[in-house]
Amino acid sequence: MSQAQSLQTKLQKGGLIDVSALTQQQALDAAQAAEMTAFVVNCDRARSRSAVLRAIVKAVDFPEFFGSNLDALYDCLCDTVLDHKNGLFLWFDHLHSGDPALAADSEAILAVCADAADFAANNDSRFAYGVVHAGKHPDPEPSHEPAPSEASSTD
Repeated sequence: MSQAQSLQTKLQKGGLIDVSALTQQQALDAAQAAEMTAFVVNCDRARSRSAVLRAIVKAVDFPEFFGSNLDALYDCLCDTVLDHKNGLFLWFDHLHSGDPALAADSEAILAVCADAADFAANNDSRFAYGVVHAGKHPDPEPSHEPAPSEASSTD
């Protein structure tokens, strides 16, 4: 079985897919070949649970009234899975699960995704997701005093 066929089989099964050996494009192409709707969740700048949830909302285009909590995430993922005839695939790009500020929240968000995958399987649908984990966010650069503008100089 080729890598593409193996990936399509995993997508058909749903749940967490190990994407460590794949490029984003390979995963999206496989989802498209499986006729699944695919979204990329850009988590690189997310430094908190609410920021990761906003990244998901932005990628999936959840309704404006999204409650910004894990229960609302579950409800919206389940609704979205059912809205897409052939299922849903999410690619979490650069989820900073290695950042102490996000470690527990990342686990909680991925647990919600696992629950949504179970919901999909129990409702004759598919929900699969892959995660590109990133470590700790880089420490912020120390701030520097802004240089005085030329207009304020007294020559």
